[in-house]
Amino acid sequence: MNKQLKLPVGIDSFEEIRKSEFYYVDKTRLVEQLLENWGAVNLFTRPRRFGKTLNMSMLKCFFEIGTDRTLFDGLYIAEKQTLCEQYLGKFPVLFISLKGVDGESFEQASYAFTNIVANEARRFAFLLASDKLTEKDKDEYRALIAMREGIYTMDEKILVTSLQKLSGLLCKHYAKQAILLIDEYDVPLDKAFQNGYYREMVTLLRGIFGNALKSNPFLKFAVLTGCLRVSKESIFTGMNNFKVLSITDPRFDEQFGFTEAEVSQLLTAYHLEEHLPEIKEWYDGYRFGDADVYCPWDVINYVDLLRYDAQAKPQAYWINTSSNALVKRFVDKADKSTRDELERLVAGEQIEKHLRLDLTYDEIDNSIENLWSVLFTTGYLTQAGMTEDGAYKLIIPNAEVREVYKLQIQDWFKRTVFANTEQLELFWQALAKGDAKAVERYLNKTLSNTISLFDIKGQAKDRENSYHLFLAGLLIGNAEWLVRSNREAGDGFADIIVETDDPDAGLVIELKSVSGITELDSACARALQQIHERHYDEYLRDEGREDIWAYGIAFYKKRCRVMAERLEG
Repeated sequence: MNKQLKLPVGIDSFEEIRKSEFYYVDKTRLVEQLLENWGAVNLFTRPRRFGKTLNMSMLKCFFEIGTDRTLFDGLYIAEKQTLCEQYLGKFPVLFISLKGVDGESFEQASYAFTNIVANEARRFAFLLASDKLTEKDKDEYRALIAMREGIYTMDEKILVTSLQKLSGLLCKHYAKQAILLIDEYDVPLDKAFQNGYYREMVTLLRGIFGNALKSNPFLKFAVLTGCLRVSKESIFTGMNNFKVLSITDPRFDEQFGFTEAEVSQLLTAYHLEEHLPEIKEWYDGYRFGDADVYCPWDVINYVDLLRYDAQAKPQAYWINTSSNALVKRFVDKADKSTRDELERLVAGEQIEKHLRLDLTYDEIDNSIENLWSVLFTTGYLTQAGMTEDGAYKLIIPNAEVREVYKLQIQDWFKRTVFANTEQLELFWQALAKGDAKAVERYLNKTLSNTISLFDIKGQAKDRENSYHLFLAGLLIGNAEWLVRSNREAGDGFADIIVETDDPDAGLVIELKSVSGITELDSACARALQQIHERHYDEYLRDEGREDIWAYGIAFYKKRCRVMAERLEG
């Protein structure tokens, strides 16, 4: 490639990408697979930011009458001449995205839906001049786009039949069945659940989808996308023509997300091949069907940054496009058994779970088991295979998603620990007066009830840093204390130095991480010896603080030992 193409950061219009010289990862084989694996109604469920909307835009451009055929020049599907002669630019296409169906009330959300359908209907204004339609047909079309004072007047009765009617009008005009594309089909349910009008939205969607998708003679086929595979009984009742293509299905497994070959080709195009290892660590790890895939949103964003800064480090792009409320919900609900499983996941291990892949939104919070299922379908967990009895072997996909869990666990820790202000106050008081046993009891109890982020398999220094952050977090909560970490003091750097609210007093704390419980006592002794030998207390004495307690604290997994002694001047 002589000329480097622009990277399509945040662009999900196939036409714009192809016309404006953006790099495109060719996913047009999706067209061929759709036609070969024929389904009257096809539902693709994938996590957010995995190319669903761009693929839907590509399908629209391929099938729609009047399309620009040159958009597909040089792409996989253009080589399939017989298929293109039969399908390229041959059908009326309805394409709506329900991403914007939101509102604090059902009325607001319902109008948002109306607005989306009416705006799509306005694309077909030529129907008013069609000699294939009767005046009654045209009146039905006018009802879909009617406005009063800038507001669409379509009521709910018309809305429920709107997609069916519009497909019928297009079919009559062109004498060809229509293709219906519905992107983000589950967003209205998600928003409704969050805002308290879930039942009303279920009823509305059941009506709209039932009319449009069930035994609709004007429909060639339909494609829907979403994040969750919502229970068929909730909004797709009685549809026997329904094909669900979830993340566990081997069909179409490479058409959403980037394969390693596609990522390598992209990096080669921009002369960034040496960055594949960190891209793999941060953005790979998802398993769709039989394919291992990367998150395209992450890859495109990071490669775009690397083009201008070859030293740039991977960033958390995918996790910053959402509130990650699901993980927060999960961490908040976790009991001791679940917290243990979560620790194993964060440490890179796998756990085994039987999952339900079809849920209604109001079932999600019924049990922690349902939340496991949702975390899997939305990309916060992926599979490393299955057991003989059908359980999924779940793992966290990559370094980026692991950061989501860490952030939510840290937030949970702060809220949980600092909610018990009485116990925390006693802990601070014990520290200030050198009560090593009381300090040890509190730390052991807190460690036992905490979801740990301590990398037991990692290097000793890395584990020590984790314990350091844990303890510093407890100390910083005391607004009257000045807590300094890794401060230059005496002949070295002290782990933690605390200037307490008593102007004559202070604390010097040295931490150790050990690989066995029998080493705790000796590690504490070594920590105290280090404080003496390197004169860490000089920092406090220079501030006029002479009443100083030295602490040696050693950690092993969720156990600790504490030794303290008063330092003489």
